[in-house]
Amino acid sequence: MKKIIFYISSLFITANVAAQETMLPALPQKETIALTNATVHVGNGQVVNNATVVFKNGKITEVGAGASTAGAKVIDCSGKHIYPGLILTASQLGLIEVNSIRATIDATEIGEMNPSIRSIVAYNTDSKIINTLRPNGILLANIIPAGAVISGSSSVVQLDAWNWEDAAYKTDVGIHFRMPSLLNRPRRGGFGGGPQTPSDPVKTGLEQIEKVKTFFREAKAYMAEAKHENTNLKFEAVKNLFDKKQKLFIHCNIVKEMLIAIDFVKEFGFDVVLVGAVDSWQIADLLKQNNIAVILNQLHDLPVMMDDDIDQPFKTPAMLQRAGVLFAINDDDANSRYRNLPFNAGTASAYGLTKEEALSAITLNAANILGIADKTGSIEPGKDANIVVSEGDILDMRTNIVTQAYIQGRQIDLNNKQKQLADKYETKYGIK
Repeated sequence: MKKIIFYISSLFITANVAAQETMLPALPQKETIALTNATVHVGNGQVVNNATVVFKNGKITEVGAGASTAGAKVIDCSGKHIYPGLILTASQLGLIEVNSIRATIDATEIGEMNPSIRSIVAYNTDSKIINTLRPNGILLANIIPAGAVISGSSSVVQLDAWNWEDAAYKTDVGIHFRMPSLLNRPRRGGFGGGPQTPSDPVKTGLEQIEKVKTFFREAKAYMAEAKHENTNLKFEAVKNLFDKKQKLFIHCNIVKEMLIAIDFVKEFGFDVVLVGAVDSWQIADLLKQNNIAVILNQLHDLPVMMDDDIDQPFKTPAMLQRAGVLFAINDDDANSRYRNLPFNAGTASAYGLTKEEALSAITLNAANILGIADKTGSIEPGKDANIVVSEGDILDMRTNIVTQAYIQGRQIDLNNKQKQLADKYETKYGIK
C-alpha cells in the first residue's frame, strides 16, 4: 500500500514539475469571437467606449458599439479595456537566455561586416522569457542580432510558436549597423589604477564608419553590374536596402553620430531608423526633414550627457511627438528582460504624451517602423486579431492585469514559470 501511495505521489509531483515547463502554442481559431462591452483603445489615438470587437479566422471583422455578435462566442468584457498587442521594436529575446552563461547566448557572430547573418534562424521559441512578456500584453518582437559593426538582419516574430518558422511574422525587416561611439571619454586604468596608453576613440570610430560607407559604395557598384562574375553574399544581403524593401537600423546616441546617420540617407537614399537616439530631441526637426524614425531603447535611464536634465529621457518622447517624428518606445533592460515595455510608455505619458499617444508608441508607431502596420498595431477590421484584454490601464503597473490575449485570433496561455512558482509558494505558506 505504501508503495502505491508513493508511486501516485511521485506521478503527481512529476506532473507538477512538467507543468512548469509546458505551455503549448494555441490551436488556430475555430469559432468567431466577440469581445463585448469594453473600452477599446484602437491604437491610432481613438478610444471607443462600450464597444465590441469581433474576429474570425484570425482577423478582426468588426469594431464598434454596433458590431454584430450573431453566430459568435460572446465574451463579456464589462469594465475592461481592450488594446492592440504590444510590440517590442528591438530585442534579443530568444537569442540570449542567461547573460552570464555563454551556452545560452546566440546573438553574435565573428567578423565586423555580417549583413548576411539572419537573427531569425537562431530564435529560440522555447525561451522561458517569452512566457513572462505575454502577461504584460507583449505579443510581437523584432529580434535583432548583436555584435560587429554591421550585425545582420532582424525579423519580427509573434510570441506563440513551435519553432522559428512558425514564429516568423515578417522576416528580414532591416539591416543593423552599430555605429562606433564618437564620445571621447577618458580611459581609466585597470586594477593598478594608472592611466592606459592614450588613444583617440573618435578617430578610430570615424575610420570604422568610413569603412562602412566604402562597403555600401562597393555594394552599390556591385548592384549596378548587369552580370556578376562571382556572387558576393554580403553585397547581395544589402540589396533590399537600395530598393527600400528593407530599412537600415543605425544604433547610435549622441548628436554627432546621428548627423552621420543623416549622411547615410543623403548619400545612399536608405530608409533609416535610429535605435537608441538618446539625444534625438536636440535635432528632432532635422530628423523630421529627413524622414528618419526613432526607436527609444530605454526611458528608465540616466541621460548620456552630464549637463542634460535628469528627467530628459522621460521628456524625449513628447518632444519627438511635437516635432512630428515617427518614434517607438522600447525596453532593452537586461535585468527586467523587456517586460516593462508598457510601463516605459506609461512614464512617457506622465511627461508630456497623452495616454493614447504613449500607447501608439508601442503599437501602431512600432508597426509602422517595422513595416507591419498593414497587419497589426491597431484594432481595425482586416488586421490580425492581436488583442489584449486588461482589467485596467495597460500602461499602469498597478492596473495592468491581462486576463486574455489573442495572437492571430488564437487565445494564448498566459501562464509562465514565475507565476507557477508564485502559486506554489503562496500555497505552501498559506498566503492564498
